Amino acid sequence: MASKPSVLFVCVHNAGRSQMAQGFLAHLAGDAIEVRSAGTAPAEAINPAAVEAMAELGIDITAQTPKILTPDTVATSDVVITMGCGDNCPFFPGVDYRDWKLDDPAGKGVDAVRPIRDQIRTLVEELVAELLPARA
Repeated sequence: MASKPSVLFVCVHNAGRSQMAQGFLAHLAGDAIEVRSAGTAPAEAINPAAVEAMAELGIDITAQTPKILTPDTVATSDVVITMGCGDNCPFFPGVDYRDWKLDDPAGKGVDAVRPIRDQIRTLVEELVAELLPARA
């Protein structure tokens, strides 16, 4: 792994789970980890309930937009974390793939998104502790 690890979060629409994960990782690791997200079938916009749930914790993800997953994005990542789209993610040797089993927040209100957000926060905190052990 490079001196600055690169993490890619992938979900289907790149509108909820992967955007929240990207927001948490950027917030917790700053510029010590390169973080990106993408979707296999990107939505038009980020899920408003995900935006609201993250804002409750002081993390603003409103500037993010759903992006299409490309093979190059996967190939240039050290860790690829899928959330419900593992079979659609291109495989490259040397990339560390992980699948996080998380409910899809699509179409749900903020009350239903909060537990998903909190699950993502816990997983991202564990990832930061693994990739940046000096910060743990």
